[in-house]
Amino acid sequence: MTWCILYWRRWKGSRWIDSGSTNGGTGSRQYHPRMMLALLIYCHANGVFGSRRIERATYRDLAVRYLCANTHPDHDTICKFRRENFEAVGEAFSQVLLLARELKLMKVGTLSVDGTKIGANASKHRNVRHDRAGELVEQLEADIEQLLTQAEQADQKAGDDGQSLPEALARRQDLKQKLEQARAQLKSRAKARAEQERAEYERKLEARERRSGERKGKKPRPPDEAVPEDQQINLTDPDAALMRKNKGSEYRQSHNAQASVTTDGSQLIVGARLTDAASDRRELVANVASVPPELGRVSRVLADNDYATG
Repeated sequence: MTWCILYWRRWKGSRWIDSGSTNGGTGSRQYHPRMMLALLIYCHANGVFGSRRIERATYRDLAVRYLCANTHPDHDTICKFRRENFEAVGEAFSQVLLLARELKLMKVGTLSVDGTKIGANASKHRNVRHDRAGELVEQLEADIEQLLTQAEQADQKAGDDGQSLPEALARRQDLKQKLEQARAQLKSRAKARAEQERAEYERKLEARERRSGERKGKKPRPPDEAVPEDQQINLTDPDAALMRKNKGSEYRQSHNAQASVTTDGSQLIVGARLTDAASDRRELVANVASVPPELGRVSRVLADNDYATG
C-alpha cells in the first residue's frame, strides 16, 4: 500500500492542492500538501483516524516515517489540514483506489459488508418526538408574539431599555427554527422510507395476484409516508439516532457506520456510508451502491444475518 500511495502522490497528487512554499512569508516552511495527503490516506486506510495517533505514527510506524520523509507534523497541523481540505482528501481516496485497481493491487469482485455503531457527539436528552416538536412550535409562536408585544410596550415606556427582550426573543426564534427543520427532516425520511418499501410492496402485490382463491392471503399493506407521532430526532445531531451495539448495552445517540471491503487479499475499503437506521436489515443494497462503479463490477456479496430481510 505504501508504494501505491507514493506512486499516486507522484502521478496525481499535485492536482488536488496548491502547495505554496511558506506560511504567509513567516515562520517555518510548511509541510508539502501531497505529503500530508499521503499521510492521511495511509493512516485512514489502516484504521488510524485520530490526529494524535497519526502524529505518534510518524515516530513509531516505519511506513509512515517513509511517507513523511522522517518529518513529524503535529496533531494540530494534521487536524487543520484535514478540516481545510476535507473534500480533497475524500476525492484523493477514490483516486488511490482507482490506481490500486490499475496496478492490479485490488480486484473488486467479492465484497464483505458489515456495520458498527459509532457514538455521536450529542446527548440522547436532546431527542424530541415529532408530535412534541409540533406542540413546542405552537408554544414558541405564542411566546414570540407575546415578547414582540412586550418589546413594543417597552419602547413606549420611559426608562425601560428592554435589553433582556431581544435575547429571549432570539433564543425562542432559534429553537423554533431548529424544531421546524427537525419536523421537515422527519417528513423527508418518512417519504424516502416509503419509496424504498414500495418495490417490495409491489412485488408482494403481484405475487398475491398470481395466486387464486383463498390462497391469495391477506392484501399487503401499502407504504405509508406519514411520520409516526413517536418518531424521534435529535436537535444537536439530526443524522444520529438512538442505538445500542448489542442487547446487553445501553441505548446511545449513535451513527450506524457501514463499510464494504474487498476480500481478494488487499482488503481495501471501497465503500463507506453512515445511516441513522439502528438495524442493518435494509442497508445491503445501499452498501453495494456506495462502491464507485469505475472500480469494477461486484459479483458476490458476503454479509451476516443482520442484513436478512426475511
